[in-house]
Amino acid sequence: MNGVLGALILTLIAGAATGIGGALVLFKKKLSSNFLAGALGLSAGVMIFISLAELFPEAQAEIMATGSVRHGEAWVLIAFFVGMGIITLIDFAIPEYENPHEASGLSLGSKTPAVGMLEHAGNEAALKRLGLMSALAIAIHNFPEGIATFIGALNDPQMGTGITFAIAIHNIPEGIAVAIPIYYATKSKGKALLYATVSGLSEVLGALLCLGVTALFGIELTGDSPVFPLILAAVAGIMIYISLDELLPTAEKYGKHHIAIAGVVGGMAIMGFSLLLM
Repeated sequence: MNGVLGALILTLIAGAATGIGGALVLFKKKLSSNFLAGALGLSAGVMIFISLAELFPEAQAEIMATGSVRHGEAWVLIAFFVGMGIITLIDFAIPEYENPHEASGLSLGSKTPAVGMLEHAGNEAALKRLGLMSALAIAIHNFPEGIATFIGALNDPQMGTGITFAIAIHNIPEGIAVAIPIYYATKSKGKALLYATVSGLSEVLGALLCLGVTALFGIELTGDSPVFPLILAAVAGIMIYISLDELLPTAEKYGKHHIAIAGVVGGMAIMGFSLLLM
């Protein structure tokens, strides 16, 4: 699966995983916290390994190969932290009770901060507004994740598959976090599942936005462009931030410490051995 179309399809698959999370919490009722902790740890391990062992070194190598940027390695390092800064700003812009990573439960009986506000809102209009704001928050949050998946897949389809896998696992609890408040707001499982799914599909919009902006400014999404390595480095920063600020703390909260760490090691091992087999 090569080219822009293949990268967009992988981004779509990753984003649609929020619908899986919504379906699980609405119809299965209860999930194993240890299983989710291990899965989140696995996702973090994959993303950290790809970022530090693949994306960042490749960005440095490619910018030096162009020979057209002075102090290229320093610019790559700056771009890495700019990527972290972008997603940090997005996190700060989302109220804590609406942040998809502030959910504290895995079932419809869970009492998350968002659910608490829903229950005390007092009227149907307020309930719907809070539910929609929760879905909007995760949609905004998924924009940089869509860019990360798209750029990774465009750079290397096999690497893109690994990123897609990691982001998809990461999106399952996000779907749960959206479905619970939407269900309380509307009392409709169908609407809760719909909003959970649609909120994740904003990742495709992030990929299309990236494609459109680069086309507008004439930036080539290939290693021949001096800008592309900077984008790769920024994507690495985004994925490291997601892993350290979201995945690992959530994994620790939902399961035992050693289960989360075992997931991290397992994720790194899977990606490491897959690269040896290339």
